[in-house]
Amino acid sequence: MKLSDKAILATNGSRFAAGHDTYSLTEGMVLAKGQMMVETGIAIGLPEGTHGRLAARSGMARKMRIALGGGVIDPDYTGEVKVILRNHGKADCVFKAGDRIAQLIIEKIANTNAMELDNLGNTE
Repeated sequence: MKLSDKAILATNGSRFAAGHDTYSLTEGMVLAKGQMMVETGIAIGLPEGTHGRLAARSGMARKMRIALGGGVIDPDYTGEVKVILRNHGKADCVFKAGDRIAQLIIEKIANTNAMELDNLGNTE
C-alpha cells in the first residue's frame, strides 16, 4: 500500500528475481562510516507463514560499501517499511528519491517455541 503519492511499489527486476526492488521515498546522504533510516513510503501485508527480509543490493554493496541494518519484517507488521543503510565506505553515499535501495525477500517461517535442554551433545 502506498503511504505517499511519491512512493514506488516494490518491483521485480526480472521474471525469476528472488527479491523485490525497494525504492527510496526521498533523497538523502549516508555519511562515510555512518548510517541512516530511509523511508520507502510503502506498507506491506505478508502471506501467513512468511516474513519479509530486507537485503542489500549487490551494486550498492560493491560500489559504495553500503550494507543494511535490521532487516526482518514480521508478518503482523503493517507500518511503513523503512531501510537502515550503513555506509562502510570512506566516501559519503548520495541517493535520490526513486533510487533502488534494498531488496525485499519473502521467506517461509517455522513458528516454533524455544525449549530449554539439559544437553545438546557435541558438534562433530
